Amino acid sequence: MRRAKTLFTVLCLFLVIFGSLSYLAFLRVNSLLAPVSSSATSEEKEIVIPYNSSTAEIAAILMNEDLIKNDTVFRLYARYRGYDQKLQAGRYLLKTSMNMEEIMQTLQQGVLWEEGLRFTIPEGFTLEQIANRLEEECLIDKEAFISACQDYMQDIDPSFDFLKNIPPGVNYGLEGYLFPDTFEVHQGITARELIEVMLNRFSEVFNSDYRRRAEEMGYTLHEIVTLASIIEKEARVAKERPIISAVFHNRLKSPEMPLLQSCATVQYALGEVKPILLNEDLEIDSPYNTYLYPHLPPGPIASPGRDALEAALYPAEVDYLYFVHKEDGSGTHYFSTTLQEHNHYKALVRNSR
Repeated sequence: MRRAKTLFTVLCLFLVIFGSLSYLAFLRVNSLLAPVSSSATSEEKEIVIPYNSSTAEIAAILMNEDLIKNDTVFRLYARYRGYDQKLQAGRYLLKTSMNMEEIMQTLQQGVLWEEGLRFTIPEGFTLEQIANRLEEECLIDKEAFISACQDYMQDIDPSFDFLKNIPPGVNYGLEGYLFPDTFEVHQGITARELIEVMLNRFSEVFNSDYRRRAEEMGYTLHEIVTLASIIEKEARVAKERPIISAVFHNRLKSPEMPLLQSCATVQYALGEVKPILLNEDLEIDSPYNTYLYPHLPPGPIASPGRDALEAALYPAEVDYLYFVHKEDGSGTHYFSTTLQEHNHYKALVRNSR
């Protein structure tokens, strides 16, 4: 009898402890599911969920923005409620006063924020980098945009007549013409519409004055955009763009030195940016390799901004033929007119590393 009472007491104690722990766990889970802040102290936060994000990656984004209290609870709750395969990529405006269920419900519905979507294309971006940025901004899939760019060259809008004279041999017909700027577009914009938004901005910048200046210099619009793209990639400080432009113009005019020898064109040919190019890199057989092929490459190697276009059209009045990056953190270059001077500066740079 005494033994039965003891077992009963132990069982009751166990049940009390188990019940207490379960209740505490319940309170803890409820706390983690609750909003981060009250309605009175709520904040609105814009977040972007990239394409193909896993539930864990989404949880990490929400944790980083202080929209949830625990990423593990988020993943478990999403699995328990059957949300983990339903959360969609998009741009959202969430509140810190939303509980986990409200956040889950919102993330199932795609892009809900109906205000204009703003995105920025930096100067010097290649077409592929632009496609990546658009995907990151949840505007369109990268491969779909690249495909649309290729298709566009088969059905060019008549208002963009400058695209009709692009020569064969370019990597992408639209390379260099998707103007770098900050844009605001409507929700659900198509790839073709995005392309034309950027082409329209190019048309606004490369106006009749620019076209007239190109003709005066004896260059086509395509050649100026190509040269401007190289200047954009080579220049690191604004004040040197016209000087670097002058170096390339001087070489283009020189029968003795028709090779531009731009490392930026080699990197474009390689399809990657290498901090230091090896001799074997300079031997890549590509019409974009200006160490092997004279004059300008077939087309632009990036999207030049307004300043680079102006530099191509209005080079500095100097007789330099060479430049080498100082690598001292200033972003500036040593410029020279003779190979002897150039080799001297190259030695200075090597010894400073």
